[in-house]
Amino acid sequence: MKLNNKRTVLIGFAFLSICAFWQMYDNLVPKILTETFGIGESVSGMIMASDNVLALFLLPLFGGLSDKCTSKLGRRRPFILRGTIAAVVLMMALPILTDSFHAAPATWKTAAFVVTLGVLLVAMGTYRSPAVALMPDVTPKPLRSKANAIINLMGAIGGILYLIITTFLYRTGGDVYVSYLPLFIIVGAIMLLALFIVMKFVDEPKLAEEQRQYELAHPEDNLMEVTETGEALPADVKRSLSFLLVSIALWFIGYNGVTTWFSVYASESWNMTLGQANTCLTIATAGAIVTYIPSGTLASKFGRKKTIRLGTVLLSGSFFAAFGYTMISDQFSMILYVLFVLVGIAWALINVNSLPMVVEMCKGSEVGKFTGLYYTFSMSAQIATPIVAGWLLENVGYKTLFPYAAIFVFGSFITMSFVRHGDNKVEVKKGLEAFGEMDD
Repeated sequence: MKLNNKRTVLIGFAFLSICAFWQMYDNLVPKILTETFGIGESVSGMIMASDNVLALFLLPLFGGLSDKCTSKLGRRRPFILRGTIAAVVLMMALPILTDSFHAAPATWKTAAFVVTLGVLLVAMGTYRSPAVALMPDVTPKPLRSKANAIINLMGAIGGILYLIITTFLYRTGGDVYVSYLPLFIIVGAIMLLALFIVMKFVDEPKLAEEQRQYELAHPEDNLMEVTETGEALPADVKRSLSFLLVSIALWFIGYNGVTTWFSVYASESWNMTLGQANTCLTIATAGAIVTYIPSGTLASKFGRKKTIRLGTVLLSGSFFAAFGYTMISDQFSMILYVLFVLVGIAWALINVNSLPMVVEMCKGSEVGKFTGLYYTFSMSAQIATPIVAGWLLENVGYKTLFPYAAIFVFGSFITMSFVRHGDNKVEVKKGLEAFGEMDD
């Protein structure tokens, strides 16, 4: 049995589209809210956190609705089709409203921007779960880890595409107003092209039927483990799980606080252009990608816990170093690129090994439940941190961003010392499978 890599790549274009959008959302929307519409960082942070709040409700809702869909296009593609088209149309309104507000400020334009943004987030939420579910629908269970690696790699490519485009599109800065309409058009075109590829080359009903026939012919691949699920976790395992979940929340608070506010911070503190700021994020993403495989190898030799703690020390240290640079310079320097390579490497060391530690502590029949715990804590952190960090930037000062992030990440280094379970019981995935542990 061998994975159909070409087919999996084609399916992955749906996730590429999603990641290109979210990279733009996280990178550009805070900048527009604060610099063009003049909305304070605290309120902007609340707006930025709204996507994660909506996701808590929309992702399971539309995932369940797509399970029951009986369209001729399949269960997932109708949601991908309608959601993508709606999102692209709504996207185009954002830079138009932004340019109009700059030319002639008006309260109704600010309100229209925020409302349009909210509807856009709902549109994105309608097809994210169906897009992710498409791969397992058409992939045999033994091959899903490898397939998930390719899907996540496609997502990383989508994020990098956006960052590269902005790096070349916005090379200059200064006080001259710059319209982001061309950037929105390009990202919208990428999303529509990805949609075309999925609709044209992924015959979901045919592939789903092939998968059904395969399952009938290979029932051994679908046997569920028989375990007692009502049994409570041993006290020591529960304690380890609690500290691990707290650690996950802490490093997401630190890391996403920086990624959410970096474009604004870089402009205010280092006079960097959007292109220069995005080059830093591109380098961090590239550093993470090339480190996913080595981090799995490192964990197999020294353990997941030690590898994660190494990552938290490196990430916290990189953030402290960035703060130190802020204290001595208010201009961009190539040193920042080096720091962001280290940030990407550190994030890979953490991210590849954290989810396996969580699910290692549960019975085979409870993997879904424990995976849900992982995403509950990581997503809750991503809801809180834009608000908290935004409040600090607005009320205390921009120099608080990196110390804020460093302190929370270092806190996870401490809490990880109390985790005694979930390490080295299962062989760490290698090669492309390491990408399967990426968080979305």
